[in-house]
Amino acid sequence: MKLSIIFPVLNSHEIVRRQDLHFAKMGLPNDIEILYIDDGSDPPIESPHVAYRTNDTRPWTWALARNRGAKIAKGEYMLMADLDYIIPKDVIMTIYDFDGDYMGFRREFGVLDENGKLTQDLDTLCAYGFPKERYRTRRFKVPPHPNHFVIRRDLFFDMGGYREDLVGKQYPQGEDNAWKQKRKRWESDGKLKIDINRPLIYMFPNGRFCGDVDYNPFGLFHNLSRKSDKNPWT
Repeated sequence: MKLSIIFPVLNSHEIVRRQDLHFAKMGLPNDIEILYIDDGSDPPIESPHVAYRTNDTRPWTWALARNRGAKIAKGEYMLMADLDYIIPKDVIMTIYDFDGDYMGFRREFGVLDENGKLTQDLDTLCAYGFPKERYRTRRFKVPPHPNHFVIRRDLFFDMGGYREDLVGKQYPQGEDNAWKQKRKRWESDGKLKIDINRPLIYMFPNGRFCGDVDYNPFGLFHNLSRKSDKNPWT
C-alpha cells in the first residue's frame, strides 16, 4: 500500500457523505486507502471508509484518533487531514509519486457542494460564512496549519506521533503546536527533510475565519465549543 489518507471524524455525517462522493469520482489506484476514524459520533458515522470507531465521547480527543489511524494505516505514506479539508485528485496523485520524508500544504477556502464537487464560487463561499471583505485583501488564501501534512509512516512513529498526555486539558490543548515543534526539531537535527513543494488543498470556511470560533456552517460539523480563556481567537 502506497498511501493512507486519514481523517478523524466526529458528528459530521453530511460532510462524510460529500467526501465519499468526492473520492468516488476519482478512480484512485488500489494502493491508496481512505480511513475515517470515527471519534465517538452519535449516531455512528456510516461509510465504507470507516476504519475504526474509538467510542470515545470525551471532547477534543482528535490526537488519539490520529494516532489510532496511523496504527491502522497500511500505507508507506500517510496524509493527515481534518474532515473540513478537501483534497483534489491532482494533489493525491502528486503525493502518490512522492518519495521524500515530509510534505506540507498551502490552503485556500473552498466548499464541497451537495454533489461532492469542489467550488470556489464567491457567492457560494459567502453563503457558507466566508467574509466577502476578506476576499478583497486576501482572496481565498489561508495561512498554513501544522496538522495537515504527508509523512512517511515509519517516520511518524519514530517521532512519537501526537502527544496523548495533553488530551483532556482545556481547549486548545496544544497537540498541534507540540507536533509542529517536534517536526522543527527533527528538521534542524537533520533527521527530517521537508519538501519545498506544497500542493494546494482547500477548507470549508468555518470557525474564527467567519467571525466566531464556533461558527459551523449549516451545522455540518461537530458542535464542540472552541471558546475558552486559553483560546486567543475567542
